[in-house]
Amino acid sequence: MAEVKPWEEVPDDGYWRALLGEKPAPPPEPRPASPAPTNGDENRSAAVTPPSRPALTGSGWALAEKSYAQGDTLQLRVVGYNRGGVLVDLGEIHGFVPASQLSSFPRKVQEDERMQELARYVNTTLHLKVIEFDRQRNRLILSERIANPAVPRADQVLASIEPQQTRQGVIRNVTDFGAFVDLGGVEGLIHVSELSWQHVGHPRDVLAPGQQVQIYIMDVDREQKRIACSIKRLIPNPWAQIAEKLHPGDWIDGPITNVVEFGAFVRVAEGVEGLIHISELAEGSFLHPRDVVHEGQIVHARVINIDSPRQRIGLSLRDRAATRPHRPAIPAHGDYKFQAKAKLFYDTPPPPPPPDAGYWESLAQSGV
Repeated sequence: MAEVKPWEEVPDDGYWRALLGEKPAPPPEPRPASPAPTNGDENRSAAVTPPSRPALTGSGWALAEKSYAQGDTLQLRVVGYNRGGVLVDLGEIHGFVPASQLSSFPRKVQEDERMQELARYVNTTLHLKVIEFDRQRNRLILSERIANPAVPRADQVLASIEPQQTRQGVIRNVTDFGAFVDLGGVEGLIHVSELSWQHVGHPRDVLAPGQQVQIYIMDVDREQKRIACSIKRLIPNPWAQIAEKLHPGDWIDGPITNVVEFGAFVRVAEGVEGLIHISELAEGSFLHPRDVVHEGQIVHARVINIDSPRQRIGLSLRDRAATRPHRPAIPAHGDYKFQAKAKLFYDTPPPPPPPDAGYWESLAQSGV
């Protein structure tokens, strides 16, 4: 019979107790694996005698050394446990996995609960890496935590976010170019152009830190950890409807929302604004559009062009009809209704042109 070398001997319970800093105790009687120990005697070991099984391919020490040197992961079966952890089978040798190195082992448990938790690992397979290897001293310690590192919460959330999803978030910061929203551990950006279908002067006009919002996921860049979000895309695009209900030549009533150097914007419908270019504000010359209109003023403007793909509507106040008395509103086609204060009108035939110079001359000659 071949002589068994010291490093090939299976460490006994005294070794494991020494490893845990406990006083050695007489070895317990062998017993089969069970869900939990039958008594709470702290001086008895709960180690389970491993059943006989064919050795793994290659020496257990060789497998352990390779895992230790190269960081390879081993899939090993739990064959026993004691107060400090579990024993795993490498064929002719056993390794030890401390409870602190078990990924899902609870941190604060009572003694009896601890033994029950450890007993549940028996006959399960763990993915492990060797973290301490000393063949001369028969020390072989493995870790499940290192082999299966916990995924950070932010990475878990990022992995779960997909384009076209709708999510709840909390506004964390508002800047000139948009707002950052917390999606549960990762931040997404709502660009100012994605806040509303209508013009937004500054993101602070519509959002504030701490505000809860519902957002639409436009794009996810997992490598750069960037998430593009939108609020306006959760609302039907009013431009898709405006092109069907409004046509060049129609008249609208709406408030002036913004006056700039090149003209004035008018709210045509909720989320839709038209532009009265400075050349279409009035006859004659003036220094600034504010000399003609001001914010909040209700104007009666004529639609001169509509470009739905580019989301632009051109309006005019220069037509003489724009100065005529206000007429009753005529409902739009179908059941479409504007949600803003603006109202839609059908065009009516323009009044006849004013008399020309020849008319006034003949009138003067007649003595009228």
